[in-house]
Amino acid sequence: MNLTYKKSGVDIELADKLVDFLQKKSPAIGGFSGLFPIPADGGDPWRLVACTDGVGTKLKFAFALDRHDTIGIDLVAMCVNDLITCGARPMIFLDYYATGRLDLKRSKRIMAGILEGCRQGRSMLLGGETAEMPGFYPPGEYDLAGFSVGIVKKSEVIDGSKIFPGDLVLGLPSSGLHSNGFSLVRKVFTGRHLRHWGPRLLTPTRIYVDQIDRLACGLREKGQIILGLAHITGGGLVENVPRILPKRCRVVLYRDSWKVPEVFTEVRRRGNVPETEMWRTFNMGIGMVVVIRPDSLNPARKLLPQARLIGEVRAGKPEVELR
Repeated sequence: MNLTYKKSGVDIELADKLVDFLQKKSPAIGGFSGLFPIPADGGDPWRLVACTDGVGTKLKFAFALDRHDTIGIDLVAMCVNDLITCGARPMIFLDYYATGRLDLKRSKRIMAGILEGCRQGRSMLLGGETAEMPGFYPPGEYDLAGFSVGIVKKSEVIDGSKIFPGDLVLGLPSSGLHSNGFSLVRKVFTGRHLRHWGPRLLTPTRIYVDQIDRLACGLREKGQIILGLAHITGGGLVENVPRILPKRCRVVLYRDSWKVPEVFTEVRRRGNVPETEMWRTFNMGIGMVVVIRPDSLNPARKLLPQARLIGEVRAGKPEVELR
């Protein structure tokens, strides 16, 4: 049987319909994060930026392997990586930690991961909620959610509106699966295979705050800007990149421009997952996409040597073509 994300219990198309409904009811809801204007007396006004996310079913691997020291990094990463896509600077973070029965030793390990994520994400852990709810969660299980808040000057907001055909697409490498597609991955890795691959599957999501800040500041010094940023989460490159494209643009990605990490090949082989399903479920080795002008390519490469030129913007409707 061919495994797909939908067969694993996750319906991306249905979730998209819910998002469309919410955005019609509350137009202030943004793409990867929402922006709220802050009144200003002269000068360049600011925007308050906020977003929320969780770790998802990657938690099941933490439970199975009894490894809880890095899952908090994933939590912060999923939030701050969304936040920075509009050019925002992260400031504060709050967490929601819910469990049936509080285990102090395990809880300290979880919180240590959150604090490390905040350090990497340049955020202050300002508060949170620990909810102990007997009988609500199975023994040994818990759930995590996070809330990231930052600010950005109105003149420095990145919204993709300045993207034109001819612009270039850079990819920043992921650390692996990050925190998406695990409902499908859980169907693939079980028993001894889980014990073998588990530590690699639990590799924490890469946090891109430092890299994007370095790139934005370096380009700004040269009078250049980042045109668009897309955090590659559930839906993969195929679903996430179009979220930042104007109506007149599409993106062509060249699959041979970077090496897909072994873990994705293993998921596809073990689960007999169709290639198209892989590309619309996982990040495939690219955790953040950056759109720049052609004359920004050399400065960008000097600022971020790990960045790969993976594609280009062309005329057409907002979509991704894989070549």
